[in-house]
Amino acid sequence: MLALSVPFVFLHEVWQPAVTVHGASLDLSVFAVGVVVLAALVAGVREGFAPLRAGVPVWVATTLFLVLVYASLLWGHADRRGTHFITAGRFTEYALLAPAVPLLLRRRREVRVFLAALVLWSTVATLVGVLQFAGVDVAGPWPPGLRQPSFLGLHDFAALSAAVLTLVLVALAFGSERRDRAWLWVAAVSGTVGLILSGASAGALGLVLAAALAAWLARLRGRFSRRTVATIAALAVVSAGGVALLRAGDLRRYAGLEHNNGSAHVQTYAQRTLLAYIGLRIWRDHPIVGVGWQGSADERGYGPYLRDAHRRYASQPAVAFPSPQHPYGIQLAYVQALADLGIVGLLALLAVFAAGLWTALRRPTPEGALAALWLVVVLGVLAALGLVAGIPVDAVWWLALGLAVAGAWRAEPR
Repeated sequence: MLALSVPFVFLHEVWQPAVTVHGASLDLSVFAVGVVVLAALVAGVREGFAPLRAGVPVWVATTLFLVLVYASLLWGHADRRGTHFITAGRFTEYALLAPAVPLLLRRRREVRVFLAALVLWSTVATLVGVLQFAGVDVAGPWPPGLRQPSFLGLHDFAALSAAVLTLVLVALAFGSERRDRAWLWVAAVSGTVGLILSGASAGALGLVLAAALAAWLARLRGRFSRRTVATIAALAVVSAGGVALLRAGDLRRYAGLEHNNGSAHVQTYAQRTLLAYIGLRIWRDHPIVGVGWQGSADERGYGPYLRDAHRRYASQPAVAFPSPQHPYGIQLAYVQALADLGIVGLLALLAVFAAGLWTALRRPTPEGALAALWLVVVLGVLAALGLVAGIPVDAVWWLALGLAVAGAWRAEPR
């Protein structure tokens, strides 16, 4: 069931049929995650819930973070409380993927089936991205020769590609069976090309950090050879270098080395800088618990700081600033956590990742190592993406936490 959910969970909402219930749009990914959670409950009843014991730190940290999200609705903007409650609910539904994973993936062959589905779907996504890059009108492409969203969206495409590419890093750190070599080659090509085509600098950052962690794990496992390190480094350099090459124009404009001739053009890095500025201003005035879940995307949240933002970033076009027509939010999860949930929220968010990494690396197994690399990738991607409910990056995040628990349970002495 987890493998079958991959095509729905890793698909942008605009390409999914949806139904509207009381103003909330429910697409196929919502139902797919619901089916996975139901299957996990059935598996727990039939085979027991013992695998969940290995994830106590993860469950505690996740519960505290989610409780804070819902509690923040009480002091958030009352006129938007219903809408934000729906997004909190969808965020919570994806969080349920974490306990579902160890209940469903109890055996190595089940893990292999799930990962095979992920590699296959990533390959399809990369092929679509290649067609878009070549100018084929499929799945809403960007102009030919530029970064492409495939059928996921730029950062979600990067997260899926990097997650698949880390399979190769884990194989280098832990070794692999001969029957897996073909799959690993597919993962290497699909992941590298997909990450480059996404043009997501934050995804490249996450992959570089994951490569460094993989090299440390290789050393820990006694597999720290020149060949291993060279291969890990090559994958990181090619991927990050390809992204940098594709984004060279944006990087030069942001650094001031190239002028922006189109006054109406939104420069990605500059816009994220001004949105982060607004987020930090919101946090400065609401330092402890913020303005409430998703409150930084509301006009009442960012409105008081627009005048100062326009003055400070006068060179930016009007469309780059948040407005009711363009509720961008704070496109940096850590600053958004500060603005929405205060310093308490940022610490709670980081505690979720810390608990996952500790669980994954306490007794490293291949599953745990893969989970740790996925968490590092997500940490990188969230540097250019807000806390958005129900997107593929969320799926990588919560699947990683579940895989960390599954690996820790498998490593426990029996």
